Amino acid sequence: MVTAGLAREAGYRLYALTIDYNQRHRREIAAARTIASALGVERHVILPLDFRQFGGSALTGDVAVPKDGLGTDIPVTYVPARNLVFLSLTLAWAEALGARDIFIGVNALDYSGYPDCRPEFIAAFAEIAELATKAGVEGERFSVHAPLQFSGKADIACEAARLGLDPGMSWSCYDPLADGRACGLCDSCRLRRRGFADACLEDPTSYAA
Repeated sequence: MVTAGLAREAGYRLYALTIDYNQRHRREIAAARTIASALGVERHVILPLDFRQFGGSALTGDVAVPKDGLGTDIPVTYVPARNLVFLSLTLAWAEALGARDIFIGVNALDYSGYPDCRPEFIAAFAEIAELATKAGVEGERFSVHAPLQFSGKADIACEAARLGLDPGMSWSCYDPLADGRACGLCDSCRLRRRGFADACLEDPTSYAA
């Protein structure tokens, strides 16, 4: 949401891609629709891609989402190569559109340690884009923007406020309850809550715990 808001502020026309990968936290797809509408994107594609066929993650298989706090190891909520797959699909759509700027909301400061959120990965993908596309071979450069990469969650919450974006539109929880509330205990909930608290801003999310 904040990344798209920053892109809009910078004067970019917005095309939004949401991957419905049959994730446990499908509530985020509804949030993406709401955000895309609020930001006035020109087209919002929701692309089905069933990662449950692969498994390998608590978000795409029958593995419990950890609720015991942030650890130092890469958690089981890591989805194998997810951002690599997502960026590859985004690159394909960008080339088809004639777009050369790709925005992604990864964060490598307050995060769970996923390898595909690191600056090295984003930089390497930008190089891959030059090699893997007709546009790149013909000398047209793709730019991969990750404006939140070195921002803490408090900084991101403050940016949402500055941009006039309603944080209630966004979703973070990996394991929402059937009644629609966020669990309050998964890594993503803990990071979100701490970010709003550190920013001294109200978090409109309804948490079960």
